[in-house]
Amino acid sequence: MNRLPQEIRKPFRRAKRMEWWTLFWMSTVVAAMFLTMGGSQAMRSALFEDILSLIPAITFLIAAQFEPKSPTDKYPFGFVRVNSLAFLVAAVALTAVGAFLLYESAMNLLMAEHPTVALVEISGYSVWMGWLMIASLVYSIIVPAIIGRLKLPVAEQLYDKVLHTDALMQKADWQTGLAGIVGILGIYFGYWWADSAAASFIAFSILRDGLSNMGKAAAELLDGAPRDLTGSCISPEAERLRQRLQRIWPSGNVRLRESGRYLVGTVEGIHPPDDLPDLEELMGEDPSWRLARLSFSPPGMLRREDVG
Repeated sequence: MNRLPQEIRKPFRRAKRMEWWTLFWMSTVVAAMFLTMGGSQAMRSALFEDILSLIPAITFLIAAQFEPKSPTDKYPFGFVRVNSLAFLVAAVALTAVGAFLLYESAMNLLMAEHPTVALVEISGYSVWMGWLMIASLVYSIIVPAIIGRLKLPVAEQLYDKVLHTDALMQKADWQTGLAGIVGILGIYFGYWWADSAAASFIAFSILRDGLSNMGKAAAELLDGAPRDLTGSCISPEAERLRQRLQRIWPSGNVRLRESGRYLVGTVEGIHPPDDLPDLEELMGEDPSWRLARLSFSPPGMLRREDVG
């Protein structure tokens, strides 16, 4: 598993290029948001979300450096699961910051803090800072929406949860930008609470994404059944593989888990057969490279639950 299958080497290289482009373009978004943030809580929350959107790209690039490395004495199975660890790190960061921002914006609502947006001088003209904030928010919608849409099909080709989550977050980032714009316009029309309400919505969105991703990452690290890219359900390709294996060896007990982007299967109660079906037959219409290992456990072998 430490060597990337030929079928995904090209999209894997493309994914790395796209993540470098993500870091560049999202850094310009963060800079624009920081320069126009002012005293708006919604802008501050949106800025934090844009900064957090850099984490999946960074963790993907770090994991991509380790994944193809050869096994070592201390890591005899290689580093394919570093992708899972990266996914968990990104999820924990999202959850922690989302919870903090939600608490902060809720407290501002309870304390009835009135945000102020000042005037700034531009080329001799007085301009309300809120219009600059809205321009930055519009920019923060356009850039990630384009990047996320381009990244999504590559993530699906690679079966990469970090990249897929990153793409979905960016594709749906228009909600954050729209909430921020509503908050700024609320200040303009005299609704002081609109800013904190928009910040609460953004923070809740961050927290929800973080908790959802933590569940999927924990399931993989705990050797749970392979999860679908788009949710916490068992992935359809894993279920189809389990059914095929069960049909071929009906007296065995089939177990599947996920190791990074790969599937690992065990058929218990079956002696290793002399002839195995080829990968294409086992995987059917699904990509054959995903099945990285299939092992057999003969009847009578000691299992953990057999130990008193």
